[in-house]
Amino acid sequence: MASRSHRSPSPGRGRTVLVSAAVVAAVALVAALSLAFSPDRDTDAAPTAATPVAGTHGTPTPTTEESKPATASPSASAGTSSPRVTASTASPRPSKTAVTQPARKAAASAPLTGRIKPGVSYDGVATFYDTGDGDGACLYGPTDDVMTAAMNHADYETSRACGAYILVRAASGASVTVRITNECPLPCAPGQLDLSPQAFAKLAAPVQGRIPITWSLLSPSTSDTISIRYKTGSSRYWCGIQAIGHRNPLARLEVETSAGWRELPRTDYNYFLSEQGSGCGGAIRITDIYGERLEIDGIGVQPDVVQPTRVQFARH
Repeated sequence: MASRSHRSPSPGRGRTVLVSAAVVAAVALVAALSLAFSPDRDTDAAPTAATPVAGTHGTPTPTTEESKPATASPSASAGTSSPRVTASTASPRPSKTAVTQPARKAAASAPLTGRIKPGVSYDGVATFYDTGDGDGACLYGPTDDVMTAAMNHADYETSRACGAYILVRAASGASVTVRITNECPLPCAPGQLDLSPQAFAKLAAPVQGRIPITWSLLSPSTSDTISIRYKTGSSRYWCGIQAIGHRNPLARLEVETSAGWRELPRTDYNYFLSEQGSGCGGAIRITDIYGERLEIDGIGVQPDVVQPTRVQFARH
């Protein structure tokens, strides 16, 4: 008789097979669903990759931007180049220019000045005196120009102030331009100007006699040219030379000799002396306080004769 186990499956074994089949089917279904919602599928890949792309071409963070050169990224520079230029050029350059430029200009504008310097306002007092025929310590000779002044001894500076044009201002706001033709000796104090009566009257009533002022150097407009005069008694053995009508104060006068240009010493009566006669009657070179040099030829030794030239210093 055959064994029951060999004739037909037992009821317990059949249930096991059915359960196993059901489990396999369930596992297959779960696997299929897991595959369907996997993050590795293309539908989710695009959003994941889009994040770094947007971060690269969008607005960079301040830290990244500061470390990049201006042309590192065309996309970034198009939206951020303007702030970079403003930060790197707008602030530092104007402040540097404002500090250094005036200093350079002042140093180069008048390298040969004495006590009186362009662009400086001086405090002092104004008085007036009887100018007579207009002649004075500068020995320009008589003049019809009534807008003149005598400079105090300190600022006269051995005639360096002779011929300078000075703008004088009173506390009332009135002003007048005068030319220095004389020296006001002590007790005239530094800053003091002794004006012609006509010039003083432009500032205040003469009855006041003495008023506080400020004054500064001018480089005026003029159609006049410079003249040269040899002092009385000059010859080719000894001579004194004077320049007249110069727009700007003179810094030096030189004469041409066989050994080259020679600077002549200046006297307090506004002549440059060649006591041994060197260069007398030869070419003359004059330099103003701004460093401009003018060379003059063809001026003979004619004592006490005003000989005009065709030159004039530039206006400043």
